Amino acid sequence: MNRRFNTTGVCIPHLHYMVDITNKLTQIKNMVYRGDYFVINRPRQYGKTTTMYMLEQELKDEYLVLSISFEGLGDLIFEEEKTFSKTILKIFGDSIQFNYQEYSSKLYEMSEDINDLNAVSKAITNFCRIVDKEIVLFIDEVDKSSNNQLFMSFLGMLRNKFLLRQQGKDKTFYSVILAGVYDIKNLKLKIRQDDEKKYNSPWNIAVNFNVDMSFNSDEISTMLKEYSEDKNVTISIKEISEIIYFYTSGYPFLVSRLCQIIDENQLLWNEENINRSVKELLQENNTLFDDLVKNIENNNEFKDYIFDLIINGTEKTFNIHNPLINLGVIYGYLKNIDGTVKMSNRIFEQMLYNYFSSKLENKTDMSTYNFKENFIIENGLDFERILLRFQQFIKEQYSSIDSKFIEREGRLLFLAFIKPIINGVGFDFKEVQISEEKRLDIVVSYLSSKYVIELKIWRGAEYHKKGLNQLKDYLDIQGLDKGYLVVYNFNKDKEYKKEIIHYEGKEIFVVFV
Repeated sequence: MNRRFNTTGVCIPHLHYMVDITNKLTQIKNMVYRGDYFVINRPRQYGKTTTMYMLEQELKDEYLVLSISFEGLGDLIFEEEKTFSKTILKIFGDSIQFNYQEYSSKLYEMSEDINDLNAVSKAITNFCRIVDKEIVLFIDEVDKSSNNQLFMSFLGMLRNKFLLRQQGKDKTFYSVILAGVYDIKNLKLKIRQDDEKKYNSPWNIAVNFNVDMSFNSDEISTMLKEYSEDKNVTISIKEISEIIYFYTSGYPFLVSRLCQIIDENQLLWNEENINRSVKELLQENNTLFDDLVKNIENNNEFKDYIFDLIINGTEKTFNIHNPLINLGVIYGYLKNIDGTVKMSNRIFEQMLYNYFSSKLENKTDMSTYNFKENFIIENGLDFERILLRFQQFIKEQYSSIDSKFIEREGRLLFLAFIKPIINGVGFDFKEVQISEEKRLDIVVSYLSSKYVIELKIWRGAEYHKKGLNQLKDYLDIQGLDKGYLVVYNFNKDKEYKKEIIHYEGKEIFVVFV
């Protein structure tokens, strides 16, 4: 059977091209060997289910693994304690029916006399006594039930059995692994129904899970190596892996999806086609991006925080106890880089640029200014003309608008302005540069040409000179001799002007708006 790249459901080694996660599995197995209880809490489509599957394959000879999921069970089993208690044992039995019919039948038999969680606790003890292996319990998709009192009480029961086992007073599962987006060890459980003020965490016995489940470029290389050997395709594996990592920061779904796009479209594995695949990915509708938009739109404070971070370039100190930062980390959108908050990967950042700019397009008519054919030249774009038309657009349409609006929306206006010009042929990529000037660098690829445009707010001559030096360095990185600078000046006596600056061997075309 021909293997393929997979972005839906669990990845199976003989069916799908996969990153070698041996090192990650070794770290997790060591936690199991110690008898730890823990939560694999990672964002959506981050490889949790695949990791659980691979871990089960690694452990199944040494342990009896009960692997279950609450995905798709519905709410009926949580309506009363008797129903839940009977059903949970049957679900345990279902999970081992194929390989351990005798043990499975024993669990079904036990479930007949179960009426409450206390009986479940005794059944687990008895089951652990008759099985000739230590038992490891996996529960996937725990988020589906973490707001349910019965499920939380079930976890509390497992916690108490764990504590009693340590004291030599009970026998229970050797290790329990929960998987979901949220770390439910921080959720609270009412101790008594009639006492709403007393709370206790049902999973405070869980150890921290610190395994990095993202893929570094070397790990991505292992998947590309398998693919190249299997398909007899020549790939500059190290180079391509680093480019994929540059865009994705190793987010598992994004890594696999980029590879999938190249493979399915039978493209050559080069930088140009990686860029093309990024562009295609950003234009598609998938559940990961749907969640991103939903989570942004459902929380205005969070949306404003993200907007300020990526559009305005505001430097924010990382503090996991800040609820907005913590939420962004849980969702997989934010990360800690040297004590500052950054977007977790460039694709999410680009997707949000596109999203915010499209919303602005709905409010602003630019069509008489940014008609595409006015700016096309042989093999590229007349970018000086683009900037001058943008300057004219701001002068005529926004000169009387509150400067606070322009300071907040000005750079987004530029992104919206160039989108119709490059759409279909070009590709633009943004990168916030944290500094006193809150720069935003934009790299536009159009056919065989590349353009670097820096957007910044005027902070005075000294900062302006620093900005020129930073732009010069960025042009060096991109291998270009010419760059473009858009300066937003909010002084009342500002002048809408243009100039050409020759700075350390670079030509920089500047417009002030």
